[in-house]
Amino acid sequence: MDEVKLNGDAAVIKFTQQFDGVVLSGMQVTEDEIAEAVALVSDELKKAIRQAAANVTLFHEKQVPGIELIETMIGVQCWRKSIGIEKVGLYIPGGTAPLFSTILMLGIPARIAGCKEIVLCSPPNKQGKLHPAIIYAAQLVGITKICKIGGVQAIAAMAYGTATVPQVSKIFGPGNQYVTTAKQLVQQEGIAIDMPAGPSEVCVLADETANASFVAADLLSQAEHGVDSQVLLVTTNELLVTQVQEELQKQLALLPRKKIAEKALENSMAIVVKNLEDGIALVNEYAAEHLMIACKNEDVIGEKITNAGSVFLGNYSPESAGDYASGTNHTLPTNGYAKAYSGVSVDSFVRKVTYQKLSKQGLQNIGHTVVLMAEAEGLDGHANAVRVRNELGVRS
Repeated sequence: MDEVKLNGDAAVIKFTQQFDGVVLSGMQVTEDEIAEAVALVSDELKKAIRQAAANVTLFHEKQVPGIELIETMIGVQCWRKSIGIEKVGLYIPGGTAPLFSTILMLGIPARIAGCKEIVLCSPPNKQGKLHPAIIYAAQLVGITKICKIGGVQAIAAMAYGTATVPQVSKIFGPGNQYVTTAKQLVQQEGIAIDMPAGPSEVCVLADETANASFVAADLLSQAEHGVDSQVLLVTTNELLVTQVQEELQKQLALLPRKKIAEKALENSMAIVVKNLEDGIALVNEYAAEHLMIACKNEDVIGEKITNAGSVFLGNYSPESAGDYASGTNHTLPTNGYAKAYSGVSVDSFVRKVTYQKLSKQGLQNIGHTVVLMAEAEGLDGHANAVRVRNELGVRS
């Protein structure tokens, strides 16, 4: 990071060669590369991406608040306005899996929020290219600055700025432990980040009504993300654990990313609790990125969940629906941070600026209160800022 800060593009190219094994002639995706990539994406996949984008757009457009003017006293008006962050950076993982779906989850709310410049960074393959679907999704949501940079060097480039990569005010996007750490380090230097979003995780809370096949599939859908992913089963039914373990072995055998999933399962566990109340308490303490509730009365249980990134209710709400196309955002807090952080939304891309306007009568109405409080704090200059206006108002 220090080297990128000092040497800019040259350092980024050096580290891309070292870690990604490719020498870049240029870091920004060209118009020709965009056209080539769009042509390579099948019409069927384009249609699926457009459907997902429509759902994500609909869900996030409803998050834009109207401006409500509040008159706290006669002549004292206050309101709040959302203003898009001017420059934002999006990090899109592309190592073991090209997460083009994350572009929809970040680019769409950024556009809705009114961000003026959106920079996207994603690691190149051995041929120095990005996956065509990443480029297609980026141009679909209106991102024009697409850079073939991954890892820590991408975070540093967006944080400090280089000749190719503009410096941004806030960085978004999931990544491995190195990317997460880099984001946390630049945050200490005044660059905002969305949240600490590290390796993926899922927790399933299940009772005797759960379908073992469904539960196993949900666990594997997260385990295949990476070897450092974690999956957790919490259940009141000990028999279900055995059934899920059998299903895991059956489904693992057919999974192309079997070796990755197996490694992740080594970091994972099943916990049998005495009753559902204990299970709810446990999952609230765990604060999972994704929480699946495979129980009867799932809506009632869902109301008792206080800590989770995103909650999936019932046997027919797979986590993958939220990952891709239901409309909710899949960029979520991990590692217990759901106790304090929310997932990405339109709010993540805006600043909330407050306004106030006082009439002469309004200042007279509130002035005595302000003067008394300011004097009690020993800040006479604050009090005087009200006095001089009210005195002038009386004379005029």
